[in-house]
Amino acid sequence: MKKTIRQAILIFGLILSTFTVASPQFPTQEPMGGQEFGHSVKHLGNGLYVFRWWVYRNIFVVTDDGVIVTDPLNPKAAKLLQSEIRKVTDKPVKYVVYSHNHHDHISGGNIFKAEGAQFIGHANLVKELGDHPSPVIPMPDITFEDSYTVELGGRTLELSYFGPNHGDSLAVMRLPEEKALFVVDIVTPRRVAFRDMPDFSPDEWIRSLKEIEKMDIEYVISAHGPQNQPAIDPASVVTEQRVYLEDLMAAVKDAMDSGTHSPDALRAKVKLPKYQDWQYYEEWLPMNIERIWAYYHMGW
Repeated sequence: MKKTIRQAILIFGLILSTFTVASPQFPTQEPMGGQEFGHSVKHLGNGLYVFRWWVYRNIFVVTDDGVIVTDPLNPKAAKLLQSEIRKVTDKPVKYVVYSHNHHDHISGGNIFKAEGAQFIGHANLVKELGDHPSPVIPMPDITFEDSYTVELGGRTLELSYFGPNHGDSLAVMRLPEEKALFVVDIVTPRRVAFRDMPDFSPDEWIRSLKEIEKMDIEYVISAHGPQNQPAIDPASVVTEQRVYLEDLMAAVKDAMDSGTHSPDALRAKVKLPKYQDWQYYEEWLPMNIERIWAYYHMGW
């Protein structure tokens, strides 16, 4: 009898442990919603929200002690973001976390600075914003080198830097409770790389994605996506992005090794039909090809 009771307790403990460590189940097929050129908000649960402005996205986390906000995007979007936060809580924004140095993601934070928020970013941001200052981008108050954990109201946001890939200050942000990653620019599900890959290092991009694939994540929230795409995706989109880049580089190199060296000829010759249903395949694939030509031809 005692043995049976002990076994029952053990089984109950294992079941309880499973529920404790399991991450939430998110609707990975449900569209973000809203008007195409407007903004929208999606609550994923447990105080985690995805905010969309046009094709840009960020996240904010509401806690009992205040709010953590990521990239404010631009002054117009930041004002809309603040209004949406106020619909949820009257707690102040305590932290604004920058993903990287590019102004199209991190402008507009003054409105949160006025609330007393502290700004966090990779150490390289200080030089980058010093070289390219903007009156609507507050400088970071807190910087880090390899990793940093933001803690507020019982919630944590883990920041990780993987070296140069897109610029040299990009941090990915992990929510350990949800096993979800907020990632900017280096993972955009179901879309070829942006135009001619401005400020991207193709080989370092692939290396970084391989390291991200080793992280304990089950979901990805990407910083780009239209209103008809999901707010959150399975972590497999990281691998899909890496494989696209590897396929692109291999196809361009094979064509060059076969004697095609003109970027115009490569743009016409190289096709990746596997990805023909991805966003901007027709418009941007030729630009992607020319960028990879520059990588092999010029070492850039």
